Amino acid sequence: MKVTVRKKDDHQPLAIHTEFIKLQDALKYANIVYSGGEAKQMILDGLVTVNGEVCTMRGKKLRPGDKFQFEGYKFVITEYAAP
Repeated sequence: MKVTVRKKDDHQPLAIHTEFIKLQDALKYANIVYSGGEAKQMILDGLVTVNGEVCTMRGKKLRPGDKFQFEGYKFVITEYAAP
């Protein structure tokens, strides 16, 4: 008998109302950074990963299902679901 163990996904959902959100805007929207300048510097320094890989493109388009991480903060982009 083969048993498969799945890791718990600890990414917090970040719901967007649009088709995509740019990486630097996602960092601000998630309240990880205070300004666009701070977001730009963190991205350019290679401190942010997108889908498990370091991303230095601050204009990278994130769509529902994409995951990003910065210093222990983990988010997954989701579609906004109206109540």
